Amino acid sequence: MFDKGSIRMTKRCTLLFLLILTLTSWAQEWNAPVRGSWIADTGLTLVGKDRVADIVVSPDAHSCVKQAAKFLASDIEKITGQKPDIVPKVRNNKPFIRLATAGSDRVPADFRSLSGKWEAHKIQTVENGVWLVGSNPRGTAFAVYTFSERIGIDPLYCWTGYTPEKHEILRVKPIDYTAGEPTFKYRGLFHDDEDTLPQELDERGLPQAGGTIDPAWYKRYFETALRLRMNQVAPYTRAKRTMEVQQMASDWGLFYTSHHYDILLSNPWGYSREGLAEKRGVDGRYDWAENREGITKYWKAGVEENKDLDCIWPVGLRGTHDGHYEFPEGTTQEEKNRVFTKAMTEQVEMTKAILSETKNPVFHFTLYAEMLKAFQAGTLNLPEDVILVWNDDGDGIMRALPEPEELGKWKHGIYYHLAYYGHTTKQTAHTITPMRIEEQFRNIVKAGATEYMLCNVSEMREHTMNTRFIAGICWDAETAFSREDAADRFSRWWSREYFGNGADGAYSAYMDYFRIYHAHDQIWQGARSLERALHDVYSRLAGDHHAGRWNDPEKQAEYNRMKTRASVYEKTLASAREAQSKMNAQEARFFYEHVIFPLLIDYRPTKAAEYVWQSTWSWPQDRIFALINQAEEQLQLLEDEVDQAERPPFQDWYKDTWIRRYDSYTNVHYSNYRMQDFRERYKQRNESYKHRYSK
Repeated sequence: MFDKGSIRMTKRCTLLFLLILTLTSWAQEWNAPVRGSWIADTGLTLVGKDRVADIVVSPDAHSCVKQAAKFLASDIEKITGQKPDIVPKVRNNKPFIRLATAGSDRVPADFRSLSGKWEAHKIQTVENGVWLVGSNPRGTAFAVYTFSERIGIDPLYCWTGYTPEKHEILRVKPIDYTAGEPTFKYRGLFHDDEDTLPQELDERGLPQAGGTIDPAWYKRYFETALRLRMNQVAPYTRAKRTMEVQQMASDWGLFYTSHHYDILLSNPWGYSREGLAEKRGVDGRYDWAENREGITKYWKAGVEENKDLDCIWPVGLRGTHDGHYEFPEGTTQEEKNRVFTKAMTEQVEMTKAILSETKNPVFHFTLYAEMLKAFQAGTLNLPEDVILVWNDDGDGIMRALPEPEELGKWKHGIYYHLAYYGHTTKQTAHTITPMRIEEQFRNIVKAGATEYMLCNVSEMREHTMNTRFIAGICWDAETAFSREDAADRFSRWWSREYFGNGADGAYSAYMDYFRIYHAHDQIWQGARSLERALHDVYSRLAGDHHAGRWNDPEKQAEYNRMKTRASVYEKTLASAREAQSKMNAQEARFFYEHVIFPLLIDYRPTKAAEYVWQSTWSWPQDRIFALINQAEEQLQLLEDEVDQAERPPFQDWYKDTWIRRYDSYTNVHYSNYRMQDFRERYKQRNESYKHRYSK
């Protein structure tokens, strides 16, 4: 119910609204400030010295709307120091923020056109309050998150650390904002390859693959997705699963989904590793050919366990890890395709039978690796009510997209990597450029693969910028791509939005960053070169004078490459630090974490490599070790810089893990470890020589 008087416009308000420029999803144009842009010196007072607006939510509202109301109350408290009450109806003479869903709640006539749309929403101020109305419950929640950002909350605050500007009096300007349906229907984040956060340690003392993750991290993941107006999440790869986390995702308004080998959310990874097969009464191997009844029972358990949640169900046939299904030797491709078709058809039919009374299930099948080849050969017959998900190469370039003749039979989507563990590992720093994202997503939208988008961000922290870019494209690709310069517009907007007075310098630093880190392997160039140089200098000290030949063209070229690369870094870092000096404290800290520190990860080993290469043709030994000491100083500086980047809640963020191992370039400490190894080997060699000649 609503009070007609609360929405009746006075003549003064009517004239005022005539002056309002109706707002649409202009954030995707990236041409104006967003965060805090609705705060005004005059206008509707939501929080004053003697009053605080109520947040009005129907008792029958969907759980995602109620959760959004809780976030909004907390947001307003962060801004003003006063927390609104959440109440079931408008109270006399009190300002209000009314959360409503068209078709479920009574709403003013201006909002009724939202009915029947997918996640559309409208925000409008009236004489004594503001209406936040969605076409469905998620649309209402997205209206809330849109409003929160416009009054000062950074949707990425869990990662940037930004706190909102304080306002004892909170007033908003007249608002008439509408967001239509999103371009991508299902869109969300995949937190893949959890290597930093598991709490248990394995026998090597590393965070255990398949360990337990504190639910506080899932809360951060889910809140971030929602504030970016995403509606699905794949929270696990190997980490232990709890219904608490899955229920939270669904209750907050996120479809719970998973990766391409997590068939029907049954957790094949845990089949033997976590004893799930035994717990579900399943005997035998995870094998369709040998144990079809058992594997089907296992999949069915996944559906039964999650049937009350909002889910998007993966279908297919792979192993219990990210590898292809192993058919019996001699199986022809035609026979394999019949098995794939049979398995997926049964998965779809079984799920529909279980959920028939409650939900209309949504399925996706990822054309990953061997599946893409089979599909492109035209020999894979798939159920028509499955979304076909096309994937990139792990480095942000799509392997393939649907052809026009395939658009009518199936709906299509994509699986895209910002993070990746494999041949293009990029867990430690962001190396996919906005320019690549623009190019690829233009092709994706043109191909009609917009039913589904899952973006691999692993543990998220490193990929905030491009996650935000992709979220904007997914909501309104038409506006984002209305001009040819989407990546540049976004990068300039991002720099203004997040770095204030340092925006111009920040933008230049990002452009330099992406010129240097134009590919995933660029972040390890110094570490690789340093390792080779340390090998040569050790050989030189051991008496191999060929290792110290300056006229070796290959070594001379490598020294010159490191020297030139270090010089480029030094100019870039000097400019970046100048920009940083113009920022406030929280802007400067995030800029350090997102731009300066990732550059230092390669700069320090690059500079160290320059010194060590120079030492290989130096003599006597004290000159060699003077240069090695200079190299070691660079690596110690990097250790100090790592410490600076490990602020709460990211303590020990760069510790050794099963991905970022002691012996892996992807470990930021790798060069320091190799220097320690060199020192230890040289010490042992000298002690051995002393012992030998003392006799």
